[in-house]
Amino acid sequence: MLYLDHAATGPVRPEVRAAMLPFLGERYGNPSSHHTVGEDAAAALTDARRRVAAVLGMRPGDVIFTSGATEANNLALKGVAVAALLRTGRPGHLVTSAIEHESVLASAEFLERVHGVAVTRLRVDADGLVSPDDLAASLREDTVLVSLGYANNEVGTVQDAAALAAVSTAARVPLHLDAVQAAGWLPLAGTGAEALSIAGHKIGAPQGIGALAIRGRVSLEPLLHGGGQERDRRSGTENVAGAVGLAVALELAEAERLDATARVAAARDAFVARVLALIPEARLTGHASRRLPGTASFTFSGVSGEAVLLELERRGVVSSSGSACAAGSDEPSHVLLALGIAPDVAQTSVRFSFGHHATIDPAPLADAVAASVAAVRSR
Repeated sequence: MLYLDHAATGPVRPEVRAAMLPFLGERYGNPSSHHTVGEDAAAALTDARRRVAAVLGMRPGDVIFTSGATEANNLALKGVAVAALLRTGRPGHLVTSAIEHESVLASAEFLERVHGVAVTRLRVDADGLVSPDDLAASLREDTVLVSLGYANNEVGTVQDAAALAAVSTAARVPLHLDAVQAAGWLPLAGTGAEALSIAGHKIGAPQGIGALAIRGRVSLEPLLHGGGQERDRRSGTENVAGAVGLAVALELAEAERLDATARVAAARDAFVARVLALIPEARLTGHASRRLPGTASFTFSGVSGEAVLLELERRGVVSSSGSACAAGSDEPSHVLLALGIAPDVAQTSVRFSFGHHATIDPAPLADAVAASVAAVRSR
């Protein structure tokens, strides 16, 4: 089986598993306990926080460990917006885009519906890029946060984070970047963002651990209340093993980033070129060059994307039609619709996402795609 759905999740790295194992056994303490067993766990948690912060270009105290990126995104949007509401007595204004992950869009909709927060959803161009000029025009005196994806999880388009951060910084509005797909492929430090969300299972840590790094000057209301862990910003006994695993995975991904980017991007480019040459109806979605090294997403007009996926799996290739968080929906992808792709064409999409250690032979893979599309078309 050739697994090409790393944008959804990936395996736990052996180095990460080895680092976590003691905290699933003999080093089982609660970091809040005031005895030697608890203090050992607390020291490990502090070290993990320091290491994550170093890769993200943040201070250790800025890092909040969460159950994953969905929680991190919810905490960023709801925490900042509700803190502003409590501080000013007014609902405020939030800016995001039409192609964000469901956790961002649903959080924005919640704030709009429950708290009366005004939400601007910026349009994107046909490649999936947000215009810095459009961002600048959208900002208001009461804007409390801009939340955008650093790289899109479906089509792989990479935003110009520096230009967007320059706009938000000039307006003194914090920028939150959903950096889940960017980790291991793009630099995370020095983006200019005030907040970053990451997920462990995209980079070799297990599912169930993530982090929101948010600078201390940004007011944040917690979503979870209780024991006051994470500097009173996220209550609940900390996942020490997960935090240790996240730190190791993030360090490894950053150390290998440049080599992985060059190697995987070359294989992806060869794969894309051959698919487009073999299948006249194939169209690459997202930006042709400003894209994640490991992502290639296509539409195949006239055939069902789901049928192509089943045919590919029969041939030993596992991929997806888009975001795993929207699995089971019969609706066309909101990302593809926002790019101006017709609904019937959007439902023909197939996404291939390579891992950081992928050793892909582009030609036979593209041949398998072409054969799968031809088999579905002939039915």
